[in-house]
Amino acid sequence: MSNTKNMHSSNITTKIRSSLVLKLNIRMIGRLFSGFMSINLIIISIGFFVILWKTEEGAKDIVEIIESMPDNLQSTYHGGYEISVIRKPSRGVTFPQSIQKLLPLKITDAKRSIRMAKAYKETKLLERIDLIRYTVAFPIEDTSYEIVYALGSDLKLFLYLFLILLIFELLIIIENIVKGSGIIRKTLKPLSDLAETAKSLNAEVLSMGSKADGTYIKDLAGVISSIDANKLDKRISVDSSQNELKDLAYAINDMLNRIDDSYQSQVRFVSDASHELRTPISVIQGYVNLLDRWGKKDEKTMQESIDAIKSETENMKELVEQLLFLARGDNETIQLHKEDFDASEIVDEIVRETQMIDPNHNFEIDLNRPAYINADRQLIKQAIRILVDNSIKYTPQGKKIILRVANEDNSVHITVQDSGIGIAPEYLPQVFNRFYRSDESRARKTGGAGLGLSIAKWIVERHGGHFEILSRINIGTRITIIIPVSKMPSTELAIG
Repeated sequence: MSNTKNMHSSNITTKIRSSLVLKLNIRMIGRLFSGFMSINLIIISIGFFVILWKTEEGAKDIVEIIESMPDNLQSTYHGGYEISVIRKPSRGVTFPQSIQKLLPLKITDAKRSIRMAKAYKETKLLERIDLIRYTVAFPIEDTSYEIVYALGSDLKLFLYLFLILLIFELLIIIENIVKGSGIIRKTLKPLSDLAETAKSLNAEVLSMGSKADGTYIKDLAGVISSIDANKLDKRISVDSSQNELKDLAYAINDMLNRIDDSYQSQVRFVSDASHELRTPISVIQGYVNLLDRWGKKDEKTMQESIDAIKSETENMKELVEQLLFLARGDNETIQLHKEDFDASEIVDEIVRETQMIDPNHNFEIDLNRPAYINADRQLIKQAIRILVDNSIKYTPQGKKIILRVANEDNSVHITVQDSGIGIAPEYLPQVFNRFYRSDESRARKTGGAGLGLSIAKWIVERHGGHFEILSRINIGTRITIIIPVSKMPSTELAIG
């Protein structure tokens, strides 16, 4: 069944590709043919005009001869022209004066006509062309004259030349059909690669369609994971000359890169979350077993186990809350309640609260008021507190932590600077990654799952801001939140 579906998909892809090639070929040939038709019409018009102009030039010379002939001229031949005296002008078309002025033969009331001499039924086409005549009838004084010129030879020469041109154009069309198909197929190759890539990504999922037992969902999940891990590394190659499609192919490749990065990020996230949860669960399980064996009669062991379980439970609670925050952030379900406020107030509030629970560090503040921003007060406070908590964790007791607020270049700069262990330059690009910690051993001692900076980054970016980090090993780290400044509220303007 799967092979049948794959063959059916392949046949559809081939038919679509062939259909596109055929349609593009037809359009190309149609445009080429219409171009040749326009050129041929112009050539025919010019050629016919040249023949008539040449005929009129010859008739002009004949008129001069007629004017010098005796009055008893009846008929004569001269240079392919038949000259005769007629009783009344032959039927023909009298050109307007504006056109007659443009013709070489300028005679008032001259009547011109193109006609074919009487032909028999068995006369062939080329022989009929020889019977075509150009007639000019005109009066001179009281006598009417008629000049007849056989156009057949000139028309046949023009026809032969035109046939050669048609053969040359036909060869050009055939050459373009042959070359055009190859060029079009080469141009459509990226689309063909795209179809093949999509088909390969979908093949394994389609192969699961026949399963109906309880393992279907698990198998389907396994197939999807396999496709993500093993198939998303494929990319569409585009020749540099295919300017029409290379931008599309690049966009698709970028999309596949983003999907692949997102998938790998989710894999790491799930793995790290499982690892972080496994540790406190193992600790709790160990102390529960300890209580079961010895804690029932040993109060010291019981108290130690209870304290450890409470601590790990708090850690798990904090981790789960952070995970839920990030999950809600990824799903865009967190609502921002923005208002205008002075960022200095938030920083001052955080410092007062922190000093009450952490008397072991020296906090200094440098607040340049006012520094108004339009933001969610609680979320901004959470982001700043994350930076402060990290500074406390990695700064030795008795050392200084500085918080600074400044209004610079239409942006509010909120800086947290510590005197801690610092971050190595190679680790700086990863510090905002989820579950990332530059030193696992020191991270275990200070606690935390490595999610704080990821949450702070999400909050700041949702407010249109960004971070700047400067760090030196054993000197300290300075992290600055930069958020667009907000206009001062009207009440503050009135006070000022």
